[in-house]
Amino acid sequence: MFTGIVQGVGVIKAIEDHAELRTFSIEFPEGFTAGIEIGASVSVDGVCLTVTTIRSAVLVDFDVMLQSLRITTLADLTEGAKVNVERAAKDGAEIGGHPLSGHVDFTGTIEHISLSEHNKMIRIRIPADFRRYVFAKGYIAVNGCSLTVSETNREEGWFELWLIPETRRATTFDAKAVGDKVNIEIERSTQVVVDTIRESVKETLGELTGVVSKLLAEKGIDIEDLLIKNIPRLPKQ
Repeated sequence: MFTGIVQGVGVIKAIEDHAELRTFSIEFPEGFTAGIEIGASVSVDGVCLTVTTIRSAVLVDFDVMLQSLRITTLADLTEGAKVNVERAAKDGAEIGGHPLSGHVDFTGTIEHISLSEHNKMIRIRIPADFRRYVFAKGYIAVNGCSLTVSETNREEGWFELWLIPETRRATTFDAKAVGDKVNIEIERSTQVVVDTIRESVKETLGELTGVVSKLLAEKGIDIEDLLIKNIPRLPKQ
């Protein structure tokens, strides 16, 4: 498990393909790998990877399967690329962000960036199947960083995040541009609540679900929006 608090920025020093694996050699900040062992878990841009070789005090190898390459941005990484990194949380660790598994749900594309004097806003496109799990003031992980959604538009399919100076300093977000893809992990507690409510509604209404949805739509009410608005805002754990 990870906390979503990025602990440093790593640099891809080498990439090697062999069989059905791709090996990444990543250089970490000094002290980041203290006590690390073969088999340890590290979040790399939000993807949980396993240490396979320890080359030095700062250089570590990870093997990545084709499936992980297909559904994440790791396939796009090149030598010299920078990535957000976090060591797995230890028992009793403070969860400064929110619990993350390191299992990416999908990649989103940055479609707009806005800068103010002290902050940076990024708007990210979200696939239709996951829009029901993202709502304003809810939590989401982007490239392994726990963030709070500031605004979302489910009909148009996007959500926005505001990044404070400290987040920009400690992560790779300042280097991101429109068109770049990012790894997204939705907040698991929210997913469970949303799916439970949806199933309960279907079980209660049965064949009437479609009729009720149509009647609400005629009144300008989306049943999905109605469900989302009635989901309690879950505290960070």
